[in-house]
Amino acid sequence: MKLSSVIAILSSASACTAIPFRTWRRQTLSQMTDPDILRYALTLEHLEDKFYREGLANFTAADFAAAGFDSTFYANLQQISKDETTHVAFLTSALEAANEPVVAECTYAFGITSPSAFVATASILEGVGVSAYLGAAAQIMSKGYLTAAGSILTIEARHSSYLRAALAKLPFPQPFDAPLSPDEVFSLAWAFVVSCPASNPALPLKPFPALALATAGPVQSGDSITREAGVVLAPKDASAHLYAAFASVTGPVFATLTPGADALSWKVLVPQGVNGQSYVVLTKCNETVTDDTVVAGPALVEVTN
Repeated sequence: MKLSSVIAILSSASACTAIPFRTWRRQTLSQMTDPDILRYALTLEHLEDKFYREGLANFTAADFAAAGFDSTFYANLQQISKDETTHVAFLTSALEAANEPVVAECTYAFGITSPSAFVATASILEGVGVSAYLGAAAQIMSKGYLTAAGSILTIEARHSSYLRAALAKLPFPQPFDAPLSPDEVFSLAWAFVVSCPASNPALPLKPFPALALATAGPVQSGDSITREAGVVLAPKDASAHLYAAFASVTGPVFATLTPGADALSWKVLVPQGVNGQSYVVLTKCNETVTDDTVVAGPALVEVTN
């Protein structure tokens, strides 16, 4: 999903206190209840569950073998699919036990046309899943729910490592995984959603404007990455600034954007300390990243150092 808009960078004494770019208000993670977080997690698990079921229906073991994956790979994909189906059932049961509304599966468009593309997308989804559970864990009030979420998180991490290794990527590219906020995760997941049942309870989430990066081949720290078409950045004056912020468990890693040949081709150097499946947002603040400072993103970038 692409969202095209013109965003004026409004100047003020501090980039961190400038008037928000977006006109809507978001519900922050701290305002989400445990049932909200369970429905959020179930929404993501539905997407993963459907993705694997659809992929295994479309491609056979022979298809994956022809694409270069070993003889055990298809059976392991089947197990991953069963795990995701089990996660859906578990979260559904937890909500029903609490007499809370349950979200049903949506309709998705994954655009997968080959076994290799399926595995590459599966790896991305599992990585996003890890970051989603990690980002939400701190706000879960129930110890029982927290333990359950943690047990799902570790399985998602194992899925991620296995799929990365199958793609000849380092299974554990960094010592810490990066947490993502629900809005950031929702922004990535929403790109696959066509529609959802009208009966689904509304989630207190809304996607950010989309951000795409143009990369060719491996990206390393110090490399320049360029934005693709999406949000047009229109600075009001020279005192207004935007920054790229890379997600990190120790806090965002900031990098200054530099204008390219036109309003769509801003560039940023990948900072040191960023590796593996990484996430970058555009923000008008270089001190913190919040729903009020994010302008667009996140975008995925695989950094190989």
